[in-house]
Amino acid sequence: MFGTSGIRGPVGETVTADLALRVGRALGVDAGRVVVGRDPRESGEVLVDALAAGLRESGTDVIDLGMAATPTVARAVRWEGADAGAVITASHNPPPDNGIKLWQPTTQAFDAPRQEEIARRIDDGVTDLRPWDAIGDCERRDATPEHVEAILDAVDVTNPPEIVLDLGNGAGGVSAEALSELGCEFETLNAQPDGSFPGRLSEPTAEHCQSLAALAGESGIVGIAHDGDADRMRAATEDGEFVAGDTLLAILARAAAEPGEKIAAPLNTSLAVDDYLARDNIDVERTRVGDVYVAERASNPDVVFGGEPSGAWIWPDVALCPDGPLAAAKLVELVAERPLSERVAEVESYPLHRDSIEVEEKAAVMEHVRGRVRSTYEDVTTLDGVRVDLGDGWFLVRASGTQPLVRITAEARDQDRSRVIFEEASGIVTDALP
Repeated sequence: MFGTSGIRGPVGETVTADLALRVGRALGVDAGRVVVGRDPRESGEVLVDALAAGLRESGTDVIDLGMAATPTVARAVRWEGADAGAVITASHNPPPDNGIKLWQPTTQAFDAPRQEEIARRIDDGVTDLRPWDAIGDCERRDATPEHVEAILDAVDVTNPPEIVLDLGNGAGGVSAEALSELGCEFETLNAQPDGSFPGRLSEPTAEHCQSLAALAGESGIVGIAHDGDADRMRAATEDGEFVAGDTLLAILARAAAEPGEKIAAPLNTSLAVDDYLARDNIDVERTRVGDVYVAERASNPDVVFGGEPSGAWIWPDVALCPDGPLAAAKLVELVAERPLSERVAEVESYPLHRDSIEVEEKAAVMEHVRGRVRSTYEDVTTLDGVRVDLGDGWFLVRASGTQPLVRITAEARDQDRSRVIFEEASGIVTDALP
């Protein structure tokens, strides 16, 4: 039921009002107060109503934030003294999808044991429905002002730069408010919330953010982009270069960590991040792919930052949820001191190849891949998918937690060697297809 980032799938098939109702009932078994919210997808109104109904008929009080960024909902759980949070979102997935992601009072997403307990209750029909005079209340609130204040408290910008802000027709308006309060002048792209994402597809990739990069280059100012629920942040330099996720990870991690400290990043992170941070004696701890797992590692006191190349950034001293608006403000803080292009130039760019193959039977394909890899290679890690260290490079094959895809990543410090490794890994996956 739960992938690497909650429940996701096509509306009317995987994700339905009935499912949302059952999740609400399961969550309401031991939650007295829950914060809910949604991204701009039209199906979100139906789904959040169903989820809230399941909570309220369990006697749970609901704080409804309406349309709000996922990090706003996640952080409001603590602000509201609630027992849990639930956001209706498919994040960066395409318009036909939606989903449900659950949050703890620590601002961390539900971990595997908590997700499994919710799934067990749904499978077993475990509920705690109350009589007519014990139905939970519903209060509508706006937590955006508190999120803005929290962002302002976390950064110090003395010379605010001009920027271009691409909200991707999503729920990231909190970024515009926070950056305005910081004194930034900015132009916006795709600022009108619209769950069909008419301006560009929700995922903020180089391909989808070409207009942002072009405008940033023409104007000579940094560009910032979010996905539909604003838990991700990506950027373009003032020269119009869309910054690779691994490079942005290295830059943000270096700013957050002191020599001798640790940061957390997933198995598919580039060797360039390790090499860049090693110059300052900063270690990288590898996790499974997914912000839930990065957050788990970042909750350890010896880890000061967590990030994923996809654009999820976590500052554990502030919150354990990926917070795109906070990341935007943190980047503005760095850009105010020195051009982003200069920082990007300091990070090596190794030839890294990523691709995805559409697969319906992900489990069967991955089982075949594991068997083949274990019988062929020596240094194999199965923490998440199958990762093979070849000494001069590596490859990772793993099933997507949110889509019917098997993802392949390969890297080496040499271009030709990287291509050979990628083709080798791709061949293993192709041989495993039905």
